[in-house]
Amino acid sequence: MKKFFGKNDSHKTIKKSLFSCKRGDLTIRGTEYRPEGENLPAAIVCHGFMAFQDTVRQYAKALAEMGYASYCFDFCGGSVIKGKSDGDTTKMSVLTEVKDLEAVIEYVKSCSFVDGEKILLMGCSQGGFVSALTAAKHKEKIENLVLFYPALCIPDDARAGKMMFAKFDPENIPDKLRCGPMALGRCYVEDVIHMDPFEEIKDYPGNVLIVHGTKDGIVNPRYSQNAYESYLEARAEKGYKNKIILKFIAGAGHGFLKHQDKTAIGYLKEFLG
Repeated sequence: MKKFFGKNDSHKTIKKSLFSCKRGDLTIRGTEYRPEGENLPAAIVCHGFMAFQDTVRQYAKALAEMGYASYCFDFCGGSVIKGKSDGDTTKMSVLTEVKDLEAVIEYVKSCSFVDGEKILLMGCSQGGFVSALTAAKHKEKIENLVLFYPALCIPDDARAGKMMFAKFDPENIPDKLRCGPMALGRCYVEDVIHMDPFEEIKDYPGNVLIVHGTKDGIVNPRYSQNAYESYLEARAEKGYKNKIILKFIAGAGHGFLKHQDKTAIGYLKEFLG
């Protein structure tokens, strides 16, 4: 389902429209930014923990300006406020978000104007972790992967019993956890507590760009460094020809300020150029 509701006023005509798709009984709702043309490459941009699609729309718009049919959406149960998709926060986890992203990928591939062989996944924070897991799971479907300050720390945080604002005994996980304004369920911890994220993501054979701030106080930049090294290791072992690029933005925290976003989008353009 789509509903056309506007265009931007840049030098390129970008049609902005709503879309929805299903994951089981749940409806996922998002926004499409579509440039003119047919057989377009597609980009799907994923928001972070407790966030919603508008927090990453600047990247979706930038990718549309680069010629991608571009999509952002709300994860099911993944938002504290403003999220438009169905779902309960207590039933959300990194792995349910992988399922959401898989549903969006299939929807995007079904669009008549999209080249299904040219799919880019991009994610910020938890959305970056979800994108990396999904790309590794569906190697043949994803051409490019872009990770901005990916929250690959989530499994370590689960094992430590401290995930953002939530504190708990990892040996006795409660059915519900209070994480600031968001209520989480046991599945949020259980789905990652035994996971090695670097083993899970490293076999993705496509091109990878990672961008992280040096002053990130939520996800230590070393997690991106470790991801970079894991991708390089797999590339050497398996003979992958993909490019792996890691960029740090000096002084940037978890989430980029406007001028830092400009730098990050510049890296994105170089990566795709």
